[in-house]
Amino acid sequence: MTPNQVVDQAKTKLQSVVIHFQDELKKVRTGRAHPSMLDGLMIDAYGAQMPLIQVGTVTAPEGQLLQITPFDPATLQAISNAIRNNPSLGMNPSDDGRVVRVPIPPLNEERRREYVKVVNGKVEDCMIAMRNARHEAMDIIDSAKKDKDIGEDEAKRLARLVEDAMNKSKAEVESSAKAKESEIMTI
Repeated sequence: MTPNQVVDQAKTKLQSVVIHFQDELKKVRTGRAHPSMLDGLMIDAYGAQMPLIQVGTVTAPEGQLLQITPFDPATLQAISNAIRNNPSLGMNPSDDGRVVRVPIPPLNEERRREYVKVVNGKVEDCMIAMRNARHEAMDIIDSAKKDKDIGEDEAKRLARLVEDAMNKSKAEVESSAKAKESEIMTI
């Protein structure tokens, strides 16, 4: 692997960590309804566990309401049960035979603080993954330097490029986390 490929690989890994972090942030509740709140919810349908997006569409017609329209009305009860029985959601859906409506209760101060802690935990997990990606790249650079594949100056330049990519990704994660935190704390 060429030295520049090491830097590109590190940048790619860092970017994928940031994208994963932002996807995880979307799953953390705020005061408003958002269809991605139900991402990752598994439904018992057709004798197997299936993701919600494979059995119905999720929309947010109002700020405090999610609406799920199943592709097959036979899965209506399974969708309703999966939402009701998921302790991390804490929601009570109702169905009218055609769609499932999920009212989103407003968050109290205590729950808001809990969600901020969840966000901070996700930030820490993301930082660990980013440090691991940086560490892998630095190890490759160091071994190339020891094997005399690259010189001292080239190793420092590559290390600086990896560090710059790390700092850029870190700033992106921190700004996303701050935005999510303020979104959670606003009533």
